[in-house]
Amino acid sequence: MGWDAVWETVFRKREWGKYPPEEVVRFVARHFYHVADRAAVSILEIGCGPGSGTSWFIGREGFGLIGIDASPTAVAKARERFAREGTAGAFVRGTIDRLPFANESFDAVIDVVCLACNAEEETRAMVSEVHRVLKPAGAHFSITPRSGCWGDDGGERIDATTLREVVEGPYAGLGKTRFATRHGLLDLYAAFRDVALEFSIRSMERGTREVSEWILTCRK
Repeated sequence: MGWDAVWETVFRKREWGKYPPEEVVRFVARHFYHVADRAAVSILEIGCGPGSGTSWFIGREGFGLIGIDASPTAVAKARERFAREGTAGAFVRGTIDRLPFANESFDAVIDVVCLACNAEEETRAMVSEVHRVLKPAGAHFSITPRSGCWGDDGGERIDATTLREVVEGPYAGLGKTRFATRHGLLDLYAAFRDVALEFSIRSMERGTREVSEWILTCRK
């Protein structure tokens, strides 16, 4: 199982982001804002956390949302938030390497730094599951840390791109983090089509550190 139990502690102790990354907003708008019946568009967020900004945005925009996370605390918080705010959406507990959904169930699968919390071979099994549950021509979106990002130089080496217990930066204290390369992502998503890789860079610590992340989109 790829899920790291450190995330149960994280979700118990930390407040989590309430609003979505702007890249997620652009992805959803570009692919689905033209659809007249938004409730008929099925979107899965993997590693949804406690009703995170991404799930909240999708539900508030009226799309058919399912979120999945292995943390019981995260799922309970997500359900409570959506019930409190009257937002439609369903949350289930499960792991990404064995998604509890039928083949070709979703129009889109969204990942915001969930797949990145797994080593290379673990991620390969998860991406295969994403491919399985997407409908034909279904869309996938992923944000994942980029090689050279702040933190990609300290911790226990697991494989060529994955560290355990990153010692500093925004990914410190979050178990495993995979700092992906372009070549690695293209290989990982070889079964998909229209794979597009962009990246963002932002400075931190008064410009002394850089956080860099891949923004990947593709279709089944």
